[in-house]
Amino acid sequence: MKTKASRRDATTATADIADLEPDAEEPETGPLRRCAVTRARLPKEKMIRFVVGPDRHIVPDIAATLPGRGIWLSARGDVIETARMRGAFNRAAPKGPNGGQVVVAADLLSVLQAGLVRRISELLGLTRRAGQSVCGFQKAREWLQAGRAGLVVQAVDGSAAEALRFRSGLADGVGVLTPLPALALGAIFGRDHVVHVAVAPGKLAAALRVECDRLAGLQGPTAATDKNPAGDGAARGATTTDDNGQVGA
Repeated sequence: MKTKASRRDATTATADIADLEPDAEEPETGPLRRCAVTRARLPKEKMIRFVVGPDRHIVPDIAATLPGRGIWLSARGDVIETARMRGAFNRAAPKGPNGGQVVVAADLLSVLQAGLVRRISELLGLTRRAGQSVCGFQKAREWLQAGRAGLVVQAVDGSAAEALRFRSGLADGVGVLTPLPALALGAIFGRDHVVHVAVAPGKLAAALRVECDRLAGLQGPTAATDKNPAGDGAARGATTTDDNGQVGA
């Protein structure tokens, strides 16, 4: 028979999720939240909140602003799928006046990924409008060399060789993220495509890093995030022109 302590220490790889007994309702205060699957307490920036809608559907609350008692899960694809398939939402959800099971969308993981892509795009758009980012190989490199960049965003489908050349000499502490393809970055910056973006340090850059990390967690261990400077954040084998029209292997 499993002890209560062993249940708390279990991970999704070993836990019998159906046997987990939820703790008493915890207040949503402070910097940490408890994952309804792994039972680990993590910073809320590394988790995703859900609420139960009036129709008993599970509603993702990516911005963590919706009213109601929240259900928190680690921002990992395997955790989301475990919760969906093994009843974790039902056990963690507040009981309705008439009881009843909650309804979880079969494509919940895809919905979450799409929602985070929208948030990342919106944040990048805010940096552009606020004058806190520039795109293009030359302009972004100038920001790097002048120490004006706190974060680099590169197209996930850009040339691996070109990405490494751009990042040569990158200062310590400047993270590199690859959340979007070149066409999506181009749409944000009013171009056909964009491969390299430099973002000034500040709240928007910090928010971008959080959302890109959450997206990478949902996409799985092969997702590229925060590579500095030797990491290859671009997709291997992709052939894409960079911001100056050069073709990378």
